[in-house]
Amino acid sequence: MTQTGRDPLLLAAQGLLWFFIGALCFALIMVGIGLPAAAIFQDRIIAEAAAKGITAGPELVGAVLLVMVAVFVFLGLAVYFLMLLLRIVGSVKEGDPFIAINAERLSRMGWIALASQLATIPLAAVVLWIDELVGDVEDVHIDTDLGVSGEGLLLVLILFILARVFRKGAEMRDELEGTV
Repeated sequence: MTQTGRDPLLLAAQGLLWFFIGALCFALIMVGIGLPAAAIFQDRIIAEAAAKGITAGPELVGAVLLVMVAVFVFLGLAVYFLMLLLRIVGSVKEGDPFIAINAERLSRMGWIALASQLATIPLAAVVLWIDELVGDVEDVHIDTDLGVSGEGLLLVLILFILARVFRKGAEMRDELEGTV
């Protein structure tokens, strides 16, 4: 297979992927630190919320902790998703993308994208609950625009189709090599 190691597009893709992986890992660490801190200092959080006019107590902290756990899981899945994509880009850079492992990687990426889309449903319910607990407090806005997106479902479909294309490409390459 031919080497495409100096392809500027692939080099830029790898650089961007590493940047995003690093940023997501940093966010993952920060949320990982914030989770136990929020649990430990929940009395202070409740007091600060009360100072802003929010009358909800421990249930608000519990709901926020649920959202933080969901964010932590989403960040972890995003890092794994991008690592799989980085490996696919690496195989393209090496000149050998139609291999069975890339089909498996694309399939895993499809399942990650589908799980992320479906997980937004209960997450949206928790965020709506938080919005209800907070009520109409000045200077407090909670974005409740969560849920399954058409773009996300399209991504899932594209990934599963590409997984089949790569699986078929790997089979065809293996057959071709077997006939030579």
